[in-house]
Order: sequence, then C-alpha cells, then structure tokens
Amino acid sequence: MDVMQEHTSVEKLTDYAALAQAIKAWGRELGFHDTRIADANADMTAVESGLFNWLEHGYHGDMDYMAKHGTKRTRPAELEPGTLRVISVCINYQPPAAKKSWDVIRDGERAFISRYALGRDYHKVVRARLQKLADKIGAQVGSFQYRVFSDSAPVMEVAWAQKAGLGWKGKHTLLLTRQAGSMFFLGEMYLDLPLPVDEETTNYCGSCTRCIDICPTQAIVAPYLVDARRCISYLTIELKSSIPVELRPLIGNRIYGCDDCQLVCPWNKYAKLTAENDFHVRNGLDDVSLLDLFGWTQEMFETKLAGSPIRRIGYAQWLRNIAVGLGNAPYTEAIVQALQARVDDESELVREHVHWALQQQDQKRTAILE
Repeated sequence: MDVMQEHTSVEKLTDYAALAQAIKAWGRELGFHDTRIADANADMTAVESGLFNWLEHGYHGDMDYMAKHGTKRTRPAELEPGTLRVISVCINYQPPAAKKSWDVIRDGERAFISRYALGRDYHKVVRARLQKLADKIGAQVGSFQYRVFSDSAPVMEVAWAQKAGLGWKGKHTLLLTRQAGSMFFLGEMYLDLPLPVDEETTNYCGSCTRCIDICPTQAIVAPYLVDARRCISYLTIELKSSIPVELRPLIGNRIYGCDDCQLVCPWNKYAKLTAENDFHVRNGLDDVSLLDLFGWTQEMFETKLAGSPIRRIGYAQWLRNIAVGLGNAPYTEAIVQALQARVDDESELVREHVHWALQQQDQKRTAILE
C-alpha cells in the first residue's frame, strides 16, 4: 500500500529495542533475506549533492520524475511528515532453473531479459509483504503511522539501504551485500516509531572495476556514477522514443534491461536463488528466440505478460527493442522475412527500428556474399 496510514489498534507500551529485533525476525518470516533500520534524520548531505549533480549533468535523460521532488527523496519527513525511521528490506529474485545468462547473451538469435523481470511484477509483491510487516508491528504497538514503498515513490532506496547497514553502494550504483551480492529487490517502510538504528557497513568494492569495464555502452562514466542515457536498462525500459542509432549495435540481444555489471561482480557468487514463487520464470522468457517474441500479437503481449513488470513498457516499445535485437542478430532469411512483415507497422517507432534492422541484416548478407 503506497499511502501513509495509521494503525488504529489499542496503544500499548513498547520496548523499542525488542520491537526492532522482532521486526527483523518477522521480516525473515515474510521472505526478506535482511531487514535493517535507519534514522530518517541521518545526514544525507553527500547523497543530495550527488543527486543534484547527476541531474545537472542531464544523466537522468527523459526521466523527468527524478527531478520533480527535490529533497523529498532524501528527507523522509518532507515526503511523509512525522517519519522518524526508515526500515529497509531486501528479497532475492534470482529464479531457479533459469537458463544461464551468458549463454543467452552470447547467442545472438535469443532474447535476453534481465533476470529480475522473468516473473511477477516485484512492486506488488514487495509492498504486499511490507504491508504484512506493518500489520505485525501494529498488532504489537497499536496506533502508528507508516507508508511502504518498493521503487514506487521519490525514495533514494540504495542510499537508505546503505544508511541502514543493509549493504553498500557498488560502483555500478546498485546495492551490494557480502551475503547476497546484488540480485535482490529493495523495499522501505517509513514510520513514526523511535526504533534503535543499525550501523552502516563497509564498502567492499576495493579496487575492482569489472562492472565499469564490462558495460556494453560504457554507461558507468565513473565509479558510482551512471549516465542513464547510455544505460541499456534505461534505453530498453525508460526511454519511450527512438533509441540513439549509435547505441543500437551495442545493445546486442538485450531487449529488456541489462545484467552485465551484475554478472561480472565477484560478490554475486553469493547471490541466492529466490524462494518466492512469484519470481520464478514465466512463459519461458529465460530462453526464447527473438523471432518467437517478435511474432507475438498485441493480444499475446497483453495476455502473456499480465502481472509482469515488462508489460508496462507497452507493445510498441517491446517490438522496438526486439527489432534492435534482430538487427544485431546473425543474418538469416527468417529474420529478414519477419522484419519485412512489420515494415508497415502502425507504430512509427516500430517502423523506424525495423527499417534500421533490415539495413543491418542487408549489410551482413552482403558481407557473407563477398
């Protein structure tokens, strides 16, 4: 639930230290692999400065919502008056039995989808679990105010998770932990209870630059700094217009998101498989051909991806992304025929990327004949 609420049961005296320990135990029962607590009034000066600098450089691209809320992202009481603490949680998403990511990425005729998106939309799953956690707290303390989030409001999730000691910000800007790498979702609860807070942890990235070096589009322009305009996740998900021509060949077969920086991170050898059925692979999206997906009708897209985070990008953007993948794929007559079948697509966005893909396929055909 994404609105500030007030639990209305009878007020009870509370040992807040004991309650904090209980909250962490309840978190484990609810499937969170860790739960930590931060002071909502913690010093976020450096985080704010970094955010405003990022925005000033235009690194947020077309994500105008990143600039809308100012310091509300770093000052919880400005977003929800009365907030004293931030509870941060994480839940593993790596699905069991999924095709190995590198095997898919290296097969140009397959479609790679970021592993977090192979199952059900995490926003609803995480918020529902946090709501259950709030219910447990309310049963213990009585009336209290709270609001739960999962990538659903102006909240600096990684920064607050770091303040809570859940992990540290990696050079790819994702949260890292020594116990579970980075393949997990984050969630938060703002609340007005004066719980004891946890200490921040150490940054264990050291001198490693594997995430920076592997990025296909070199979107990590400096340690801890990502230019979203070059990031494949931004290009395939957040960007609603044409993908810059110079970046299309670098995208390869990644049609929804990109995991390269996580796949090479040494800490992800500790990433855990999810115990959450909602995050298991649906519709064989872990290992499917670009041609198969390009053949989906809009009805198939809407039906098969119901409840999936992918569905929110819409059918035209889905076809746009796959067209780029097909343009980057090895030449085959089947790919050319599939692209030609959509040269007159009703969407100008799709048509543009189909024409580009056909040009790429024609160049590859010419090279073979020579």
